[in-house]
Formats: sequence, structure tokens, C-alpha cells
Amino acid sequence: MVPKVGLWSHQECDRSGNERLEGREVEEFCRRLLRRPELEELFGRYSGEDRVLSAEELRDFLRDQGEEASLRQARAVIRTYELNEKAKQQDLMMLDGFMMYLLSAAGDILNQEHTKVHQDMSQPLCHYFISSSHNTYLTRNQIGGTSSTEAYVRALMAGCRCVELDCWEGSDGEPIVYHGHTLTSKILFRDVIESIRDYAFKQSPYPVILSLENHCGLEQQATMARHMKAILGDMLLTQPLEGQDPHDLPSPEQLKGKVLVKGKKLPEPWHEPQGVTSLLDHEEEEEEEEEEEEEEKLQERSSRRVRGSPRAVVPEDHGVLAKDASQVAPELSAVVVYCQAVPFPGLAHALQHPRPCEMSSFSERKARKLIKEAGPALVRYNARQLSRIYPLGLKMNSSNYNPQEMWNVGCQLVALNFQTPGYEMDLNAGRFLGNGCCGYVLKPPCLRSPPGEGPRRLALHIRVITAQQLPKLNREKGSSIVDPFVRVEIHGVPADCSKQQTHHKLNNGFNPRWEETLSFQLRAPELALVRFVVEDYDSTSCNDFVGQFTLPLASMREGYRHIHLLSKDGASLSPATLFVHVRCKNL
Repeated sequence: MVPKVGLWSHQECDRSGNERLEGREVEEFCRRLLRRPELEELFGRYSGEDRVLSAEELRDFLRDQGEEASLRQARAVIRTYELNEKAKQQDLMMLDGFMMYLLSAAGDILNQEHTKVHQDMSQPLCHYFISSSHNTYLTRNQIGGTSSTEAYVRALMAGCRCVELDCWEGSDGEPIVYHGHTLTSKILFRDVIESIRDYAFKQSPYPVILSLENHCGLEQQATMARHMKAILGDMLLTQPLEGQDPHDLPSPEQLKGKVLVKGKKLPEPWHEPQGVTSLLDHEEEEEEEEEEEEEEKLQERSSRRVRGSPRAVVPEDHGVLAKDASQVAPELSAVVVYCQAVPFPGLAHALQHPRPCEMSSFSERKARKLIKEAGPALVRYNARQLSRIYPLGLKMNSSNYNPQEMWNVGCQLVALNFQTPGYEMDLNAGRFLGNGCCGYVLKPPCLRSPPGEGPRRLALHIRVITAQQLPKLNREKGSSIVDPFVRVEIHGVPADCSKQQTHHKLNNGFNPRWEETLSFQLRAPELALVRFVVEDYDSTSCNDFVGQFTLPLASMREGYRHIHLLSKDGASLSPATLFVHVRCKNL
């Protein structure tokens, strides 16, 4: 359906009355269709009666935006965005140039300095949030979905720096990767490693961690180690860095271009004497306890579930859990350097005897229990060592959990199902949007050196002004025009979590105008994410998602800003935008 404004403009512009637009009529029609009254008003407040911005007036506008602007910088903006050559030569900006500027990256709500790596990358790995994937090989659900090397490529190109490989015995001596005891398809371990070699550092130069979930026997473990060495070559880190204390974690900067393996490590000679099998059996008991619980649920819910013990063979002679899988081959142990997987010894013991190169994994349920019972101690633990959080295996549809509660206590490797869109992945994309999308984000000081000085409190005021060209995504509903409203969500520490929304506007997805201010108070702004959501209001059923954009509060610019909306799976919805005014004030 043509927007009402479009029908009106068509009639107004048809000067010849022949119900066709020709020549200048088309130009006039497009101008009216793209008219932005709110930008005209803003332009008029700074330009005065002559309706052009001088370099001095533009400088004043830029300063009101919270930017440090000189006359020289204002002139540079005019030279870049002004369309009229005559005005440009006189250092003047007209309305069209002003609109071009506000719709460009320079007028984006995201601080453009944060689209590059701008943080200190020389601190230990445990001082960073690290973009992490769970069941990376899956393209759909965990029971009958497809395993694919393409899933690794997509995750790495999205900035993911920790990928998971579930490794099982292959019938022909070649290890395979798939979700054990299910009907998910299988892929060769060596094919996965080749894909990682080809794409590990195309999006980011910083280290990639291979999280190995090993169910292979000693022989195929040795095969895994051989494949990694042969395929990855010098990319694979097999020794502690020269000049670095082998018991301390190096920095992302020191590990540029390197692939690290997370896995079990055989005891070193200087450790307490104990059998290798007994050391690992303790961890196996912990893992199997949760696996047994999950298996019962899976058997109840899925007729396709493969029956039998955890050591059963998957049909078609694929995916054996080897009898000696509880042991570690020396060849595989040798490639584990800084990410040594160990059973969690408890917070008290870990804090008294820190071992930075050892790390533990927690299900979301266990992590929540730790947060509830000993949150401050978990923050101190995460300031020294790495921890990995993963979704419960009971989630057969590969759904996710809220990663923010894990980031709040400093957990670094918060692994999500990248193949499952939703607000959880929106938050993950938003968290790693800053720092050049490199997959590493420096944790705030309060999480690196606890208890430390508390963060500054902040008042945030967001005036939702207008939206432009919102799509109607649910074609099954009667009306083809959206009734949009905007919701602003704050995701951070529990005291900061909040959401507010505007009223909905009837039948206007083209240029709805709200002029509504939403205000928030934040106690820990350095941890906060701001999520802008546009939905299509429905009084009789669920509202329909239209678009969203999520970013760290620390990367959000003040002043008049455009927000370029994304779809549910993170794709651009261009030219759909929100236009807002942002103001922050220290409390």
C-alpha cells in the first residue's frame, strides 16, 4: 500500500493533471516523500532566517552534540556532506547537506571511534569478555539439526573468538564432530580445523580458542593433535610464550594470530603425585551427572533419541564414545597451554591457590547458583582466571540464556548458540559491537581489580523523536501498515535492568513521530547495554517484532542521533531508522 503521504504528494506534484509524474514532477514527488519536518525544525533553530548554516553555526550545533568542534572541523563537515557546490565554496551548509550528515556514520548513535580497536589489549586474557559460541557446529537444533563447517565460518566472521568442537570416535580412524547421541549430522574434525585455519583471523587478529569436548580414545586423540599441528602450523600455540611466566595468562596483543586449545592437561612433574585416570575421573563424574539428567529428559521428549548408556554407539557405526575417553593422550595434552580444563575446586580453594592457566566450565544453572551464593567471590575468581558458561543441554531447540547476568560477575567465555536468533544474541552482538568487533572487550575496572572504586552513577534521558520507513514484516496480518511503538531496554546489573516504551502510532510506518522522553538511572553504567526495539502493536494478539539495535552505553553518543535498525537475525533493515536525542548526566 502506498503511504497516505505518498498519495497526497502524488496529487500535489501532478502539475499536468495527466495522473503521471514526469521530469521535475518526479523530483518534487521524491523531495516531498523524503521530507523530514523534525530535521527542518532542528536545522531552523541553528540556521536562523536565512535557512543556511554557516561554519560558525554548524560548529555550535556540533558542540551542543557533545563533540569538541572547531571552525576547521565544521568546514571539513561542510566539504564532506554539502551537495550544493556553490554553498560548499562559501563554507555554507543547506538542509539537504545537513540531512546527509545526520544520516551518515557521523550522525550514528554508535561512537565511530569504537568501530576500531581502541581499548588496551595488553592485559591478561582473564580481563576481557571474549565472544564465545556453544555447539558451534550446529546450524539448527541439538537433536536432529545439521552439523556444518559453514557454521564455524559464520561464527568466526561474526567476531566469535571461542568455538566449540564436540569430538567423537569415527569408524574409520578419523575423529568426527557432532552432538553426541543424537541424529545431528557428522563432520570430520580435520575439515573443521581447515575451516578455522582459513577464517580464524579474517575478522579479528586476536586469538581464537578451540574448546574441545573430547569423547575420543587415546589413538584418535593423537590423530586430533596431528591434524591441528599439520593444518594450523605456526598458528597453533604449543609452548608458553618466551619471556612470559608460564603460570600467567598472556594478553590478546601477545597472542595475535594464535590458536589456543582448551582441553585437559596431563599433570606436570611438579604437581602432587596422582594417577592420571583418577584426576580425570573426578571431572568425568561431574560431567556425567549432568549428562544423565539431560539424557532422561531427551529420552522423554524425543522418539528419535538414541537409547543406551553414555558409552553407546550411534547408529550407522558413527560417534563412538571410546572406553579410554577419560584418559588424555600425551600428544593432545601437549597442545594445551593456557586453557587447561579442570574440575572446579570451589571458590575458597581457587582464591587461596590461584592458577591462572587453569579454567573451569559451568552450566548456566550452576553459574546462577554461584552468583546467588557467592557473587563477589566469583568476581574475584574471574579477575584471575578464565571461566566458561554454557547453556543447559535440556534446551533441544538450541535456545539461549541471558548472558548479561554472567558478564555482571566477570565471566569471560559466555557461550551462546550463535545459530539461534533472539534478544540474547542481540545482547551478545551489542556487547562486542565496540572495540572494532574484534571479539575481545576489556572488562570495567571494578571487574578487573575488585573491589576497587565503584562506578559512577548516571542519569540517561532518551527522547524518541521519529522513525523512518519501518517495514511490515508479518504479512499474514490484515493491515499492511505497522502501528509502531519504541521500547528502550537497559540490560546491566539487576538494579539497572529496566524498560520503558512510547505509545503506539496508528497506521504509520513511514514517518511516525512520538517526541516522548524515556528516563533511566544507572548505578553501573560501564556494564549496561541499551537495546532499542520497534514493535508493531496488536490489541488482539502478540505484538510483532519490527527491528532492533543494541549497543553498550559506553559506546553511545549524546545529541541528535540516528539508529539504523537490524532484523531478528542481525541483518540490516536499511533504510529503516529511529531518530532520537540522547543526554547523559552524572549523579
